[in-house]
Amino acid sequence: MQQTIARPDGRDIIIIGAGIIGLCSAIELLQKGFQVTIVDKAEPGQGASYGNAGVISPWSIVPQSLPGMWRKVPSWLMDPLGPVTVSPGYSVRMAYWGARFLLQGRRTQVEKNSQAMASLISDCIPLYQQLLADTGSQDLLRDSYYVHAYRNEKEANLNSLDYQIRIKNGADIQRYNRQQLRQLEPALSTDFAAAIVIKGQARLTNPGRLGQVLANKVQLLGGKLIQSQVSSFRPNVSGGWDCFYDEKSHPSSQLLVAAGAWSSDLLRPLGIKVLMENERGYHISYPDVDMQLNNSIMDADMKFVASQMEDGLRIAGTAEFDDKNAPPNPKRVADLATLANKMFPELGQSNFQSWVGVRPSLPDSLPCLGKVQGMPGLYVAFGHCHYGMMMAPQSAKLIAQSITHEIDEELLKDFRLNRF
Repeated sequence: MQQTIARPDGRDIIIIGAGIIGLCSAIELLQKGFQVTIVDKAEPGQGASYGNAGVISPWSIVPQSLPGMWRKVPSWLMDPLGPVTVSPGYSVRMAYWGARFLLQGRRTQVEKNSQAMASLISDCIPLYQQLLADTGSQDLLRDSYYVHAYRNEKEANLNSLDYQIRIKNGADIQRYNRQQLRQLEPALSTDFAAAIVIKGQARLTNPGRLGQVLANKVQLLGGKLIQSQVSSFRPNVSGGWDCFYDEKSHPSSQLLVAAGAWSSDLLRPLGIKVLMENERGYHISYPDVDMQLNNSIMDADMKFVASQMEDGLRIAGTAEFDDKNAPPNPKRVADLATLANKMFPELGQSNFQSWVGVRPSLPDSLPCLGKVQGMPGLYVAFGHCHYGMMMAPQSAKLIAQSITHEIDEELLKDFRLNRF
């Protein structure tokens, strides 16, 4: 295998992580003339983003923690079908994270975090159109609404904080009654009495194929993709970094850590601690059902999303806090199938396939993005929580500008690594 060699001009970089963040970052840096090597233990684009629900929404600018959520969490944890679960023995580990998460639900903090989210998400549709423009795979991105469906019509309230945030930022949002909802999505259960419909959206019909398309683009631009596990990295005497994989040391002038939930493990030997937890998400897919959805639909009560994919209907969601290397929890898969049947009665006993991945989540729903203070040449881009697919293109632009010193680091202060 050809070894990475640091360039004298410093315009070379190793990116740890071939997920959607790493791939988009590689494309940005290659277009700026960098020599780029991506290293990942898995195939490109097949990590957390692979299982994404495919929603590409400029208006997903509402953080996970909201005012009053602390009242709901106990009932969610007690409900066997609830949207959140914590595995036995893990609750002690995440107690401090959970407390900081709930503190982020203060209204002033929510509004602040929302603006930071908007800076990464608002241009996600045109940025993906640019990424796909010369790939022959423009069909991956389709126009869509995002339908938030409610069983209790009183809950479909445009005056609630989350929808008011979107409206104030310019979102086209409408409330649909039961009849309008049935006309929009006939397959949806009649249990749903109303919906909030967010327009001006898009959806990806195959997030896994998107990863392959972007990986191909990286290679066409001259980047290298190496499937290997990085064991560690450390600064070297030349002022760059030595990255260890394939039982060898590979020097590079710059190093970008974009390894999702595994990023904190890699940084820990350098004395860097990150307040990030493993939020595992599941999806089940139905490859053989004839039912078709016209848009992405969220069950607003149970917090999971249904979307039509190239390979069938996908139901994605749940938040399970557990060790990232733990085996899949068959109960969570069964629960998601139960909820899918409640949402779409036509599914019946249809066969489905299941998947589990790990979201890297920080309490404020914002990623870590930018340079690492006191460690020249070391950069981070991880922790995008539920929003990695939507935040990836703009995050990549910002991290590339940080690496090339084209941006004032103060503009990235909301995403600094040591903010907690």
